[in-house]
Amino acid sequence: MSTTLAPRQLRDLPGPRGLPLLGQLLEIEPARFHQQLEDWRAAHGDLFRLRLARREFMVVAEPEACAAALRDRPGGLGRTQRIVSVAAAMGFSGVFSANGDDWRRQRPMVMAALDPRHLRSYYPSLAKVTARFAGAWRRAAEGGEAIELQTSLMRYTVDAISGLAFGVDTNTIESEGDVIQQHLDKLMPAIFRRTLAPLELWRLGLSRADREVAAAVREVAAAVEGFIAQARVRLAQDPALREKPRNLIEAMIAAADTPGSGITDRDLAGNVKTMLLAGEDTTAHTLAWMIDLLARNPEALARARAEVDRVLAGRPWPESIDEVAALDYVEACAHETMRLKPVAPIMALQTERSSVIAGVELPAGALVMFLFRAPAVDARHFPDPQRFDPGRWLEGGGADAGSAKRIAMPFGAGPRICPGRYLALVEIKTVIAMLLAGFEILGVDTPDGGPPQERLALTMAPVGLRLRLACRRSSAGPGP
Repeated sequence: MSTTLAPRQLRDLPGPRGLPLLGQLLEIEPARFHQQLEDWRAAHGDLFRLRLARREFMVVAEPEACAAALRDRPGGLGRTQRIVSVAAAMGFSGVFSANGDDWRRQRPMVMAALDPRHLRSYYPSLAKVTARFAGAWRRAAEGGEAIELQTSLMRYTVDAISGLAFGVDTNTIESEGDVIQQHLDKLMPAIFRRTLAPLELWRLGLSRADREVAAAVREVAAAVEGFIAQARVRLAQDPALREKPRNLIEAMIAAADTPGSGITDRDLAGNVKTMLLAGEDTTAHTLAWMIDLLARNPEALARARAEVDRVLAGRPWPESIDEVAALDYVEACAHETMRLKPVAPIMALQTERSSVIAGVELPAGALVMFLFRAPAVDARHFPDPQRFDPGRWLEGGGADAGSAKRIAMPFGAGPRICPGRYLALVEIKTVIAMLLAGFEILGVDTPDGGPPQERLALTMAPVGLRLRLACRRSSAGPGP
């Protein structure tokens, strides 16, 4: 005779002790909230509860439960009401924050634009930005100047996504004046602060910070409206672009204009803004973490450089997407970076119906926080889990890369897996190839001389990295 255990309730789970009514609210340090959650997980296990005033969360760090829950979308879980509200107020009502039918309506347009088959036609734009970026780094190296790594990389990713996505040459890399990046930099931290805030006082616009965010939102909206208008002019002048778009925005407009798509101008603008914002932070942060980890692991750095030299054969950066695809070890370094330093170490979702997650019964509207890094650095899943070992991701490297990807999920999982993951990897591999082909890394410095500190502001970034480079004597190719 078999018996089935009844599901547990949220109140049955352990958790940190907190204050009456407030729970852990006053303990939260937003910049290291992910680390606090990981510490509580170490103390209370892979399932625990957390209260932030009126909001109570179930926190989940079991990879199988995380993956199963992420596959139960849309329908079972969706974005929280708070993130939907914040994103809508800031004009980012795209697939990232959409739920249910809104998500189903918008997803085909975004997937059409980010189809990996389009990347071949988009790649010349990325190569152009990479050439300009190499020139900026070469001038810094020849002048003995340290590079503010995060600022520099975010300028690259803004230019890359502007060219790839919008067909616009923003050239923030070489600009000293007002650039769109200065406005984008205010938005991701603001989204994070507003999702954590117990009350939506920011809607009153009373603080200087909230007024600056409002101004940044207006500037980005105006820029995006310009990108869309320019793309519509190009499509009107050359209708053939609807079949063979040269960039993501042309592909999105063509998909949106398909009869029956149901896509509104608001949907289009929201997704363009989302693509611009997400394409800046996430890729730049991953690149910064990866450069630091390679600098701290000379054997991996030497192997990655040898692969780049073999594939590029003296060229200063990849000239085709085929060369990017051949950089298998560089890609393994990217995956290992994202295992140790995922830019999205946590994700909060909300149940859309009564659900059972990891054996815990939850009503509709329950809040669930998923921890992605915790299982990825757990010795139960990866031997010597804190070691930077890209070989884990290669066939015959001593581990099942397929199993590893089911534990470490930097792009999420299930139907709502990040649609930009292929583009992100292409950008990451292109920059690393340019770096290793043309430069020696003299050092990656931090303010205190130790490993870089982590700072969470919706995405997780390293703090204060400064890159020192020297030009490789053996590198070929003229500077841009």
